[in-house]
Formats: sequence, C-alpha cells, structure tokens
Amino acid sequence: MDFDAAIRLTEILLALAFVQQSVEHLYGPKAEQRLFLVRLILSILLLIGLSTQWICVVLFINGIFILKRFQGPYNGGSDRMSLLILSCLCLIHFMPTLYLKEFVFAYLALQVILSYWLSGFFKIINPEWWSGQVLKDLFCFSAFPASENLRSLADYPKILCLASWAVIVFELLFPLIVLSQEILVMGLFVSLVFHLANTYLLGFNRFLWVWLAAYPSLIWLQQYLMTNFSH
Repeated sequence: MDFDAAIRLTEILLALAFVQQSVEHLYGPKAEQRLFLVRLILSILLLIGLSTQWICVVLFINGIFILKRFQGPYNGGSDRMSLLILSCLCLIHFMPTLYLKEFVFAYLALQVILSYWLSGFFKIINPEWWSGQVLKDLFCFSAFPASENLRSLADYPKILCLASWAVIVFELLFPLIVLSQEILVMGLFVSLVFHLANTYLLGFNRFLWVWLAAYPSLIWLQQYLMTNFSH
C-alpha cells in the first residue's frame, strides 16, 4: 500500500467511525445534536473526498467543541484515538515535504502499536488479570450491555483465566507485526477478532471502527520498514 492510498483509506475509515458516533447523538440534547450533525455532514464530505485537508481541519475544530461539551474525551480511549488520527491527518495535509508527512504517519502507527503494548503491560502487572478476576467482575457487576446469557460466563473461571492470558499475550506481542507481512496479517486479524469480541460481549462498538481507521498506518509502516531496512 503506497503512502497516498494509505492516507486516503485512513480518511475513509475515520469518516465511517465518525458517522457511527454522530448517529448515536442525533436524538440527544439539542446542544449535542448540533455538534454531531455538523460532524456527520463533515464526515460524509470526508468520505467522498471533497477538500479533505480542510474538512480534516474543520473536523478537528468540531472535535475541540465536543471535548469542551463533555469536559474531556467522555468515551475514553476511542475518543483519544480518533483525535490522534485526525490530528495526524491534519498535519500530514499541511506538511511541506514528503519526509515530514511520512514521519507523522509513522508516528501514528507507533502510537497505535504502543496503545496495544501498554494495555498488555498494565494487565500483566495486575494480579487480578492473571486469574481472570477482572473479566469475571466485568460480567458480574459492570453496566456494560452484556446480555444475561453472556453474564453467565462469570461462572467459568478457567475460561476467563485463559481469555485473560490470551489478551495479555496478544497485546504484548503486537509490536512484532512490523517484522513481516505474514505476522502483520495475523496480528491485524487477531486484533479485529479481539475488537469484535469486545463489541459483542461488552458493547465497545466505537473501539472497533476507530482502531480500524488506524490500521492503514500499520500496513504502510511495515511495508516501509521492509523496503528500506530489510537489507
């Protein structure tokens, strides 16, 4: 995937993520409706590729107003990641040289890799993740929209322990995706399954689309490293 194609795919996937987020707020309070209606319109324009550099800038400004409205990234990691991707796109569009554009895109990819690795690191130093207790508590006590049938998974501690370690190992090993195309494909497939599971089991629907929007940067970075540093 060449650089321009990766940037355009990132714009398309981020636009789709913003459309999904915006639709969720169209029936909320009036102040939210206005903010997210603007985001929805801008996202559609970004999706079709109309003046993308300026659309990204206005989306970023819109994002600042949304941060002010909710006094921070109210949806946690997915909001922070969406702003990171949007900020990088804005910088890329206005950087004067290809080298600087590529540097910003590589920075985005490294931040995505770090987001997985740090998540795994903080899990492995937490004994409650070793035993699966965190997942048990999620199903037993959390307000996440898991169904009653799925909550019964809390009664299977061995399965939850195995699932906990599977997540930890996956997140800690995620940086290895830069080593080869085969590992990249495997890593992205596992991460997609991971986010789909979070969407189905816990209702983390925003994480799927936002992190998916960051994947073109990973694909581009792996190819760039193999092309320039494989010898």
